[in-house]
Amino acid sequence: MLWSKNSFVVDNRTVLITGGSAGLGLSAAKQLAAKGANVVIVGRDSTKLDAAEDEIRENARSPTTQRFSSIKADVTSSEACAEVITTATKWNNDSPPDIVWCCAGSAHPSLFIDTPVEQFQKMMDSNYFSCVYMAHATLNAWLRPGSTSKSSSASSSPGRGPARHLIFTGSFVSFFSFAGFTPYSPSKAAIRSLSDSLSQEMNLYAAAHPELPAVRVHTVFPATMPTQSLIDENKVKTDLTKSLEEGDQILTPDECARRAISGLESGQELVATSGIIRAVMASMLGGGIRGGFVRGVLDTILGWVTALVMVFVRWDMDRKVRAWGSRHGSSGRKDEAK
Repeated sequence: MLWSKNSFVVDNRTVLITGGSAGLGLSAAKQLAAKGANVVIVGRDSTKLDAAEDEIRENARSPTTQRFSSIKADVTSSEACAEVITTATKWNNDSPPDIVWCCAGSAHPSLFIDTPVEQFQKMMDSNYFSCVYMAHATLNAWLRPGSTSKSSSASSSPGRGPARHLIFTGSFVSFFSFAGFTPYSPSKAAIRSLSDSLSQEMNLYAAAHPELPAVRVHTVFPATMPTQSLIDENKVKTDLTKSLEEGDQILTPDECARRAISGLESGQELVATSGIIRAVMASMLGGGIRGGFVRGVLDTILGWVTALVMVFVRWDMDRKVRAWGSRHGSSGRKDEAK
């Protein structure tokens, strides 16, 4: 792939974003609208959706010709996800969205035995199953042989239109977790695994159905963002966990979305939005797509270096946790009575 090639063209295409009323989802929606995309956002709060839709329209390249919509839905339900795709398809002139980006999710960063048991299921529902259900509904709309759905954009070659894109949202803890993120990190690690396996499955359909647009599967790994969600998380998070996070790179949702979209445009399947995430990801790629020969070589070298560094990082974090326990007790908070 040439470095100058845009592998994520959105002009005159329809993008559906779950969690699109705030944070990364809203920032991505605004930036994609500025590039000429028609945008559908999905969320659970009608008031927030209406306000977000107005923001997206204001940022559009051609607000009078581009189209925008919002759908109120809880994407932790498989039935709701199927209905979202059906509704979006009808709105989009009987064509399924060309791009689906799963940004919905939540976090409950607390120590394992202090976490209410219902939170473990909630984390999987909110983060992992919301992606599974939306992916299932989307891929059925795109890939079922004999489907009468049509692409909403012009074909770039006879018999096969531009690639469609299914995008998940992971986290730094998809690759490396630590004390206080145990309820949350497995749901994000599962998303990375889902992305890797679906990426390979899409080769089956591309070969068997050359008349259908190819499907690219991606996962974006955003840096920490100063959003309302982070404020809410910090109310639950222990002092220990906050101390282990020191040095984490903070990016605004707009900057995070810009980096994510840039990575998608360059053809990356796994898109790191910060140097720290990129380094740790490189050490744990396994069977993940490297993104071409040059990037593969660079990530392999980076992975060797990071793998060595992470030995010391893990040792240092373990040391800090033991020291915290000796000094402050097992609550993870500084004010625990000894």
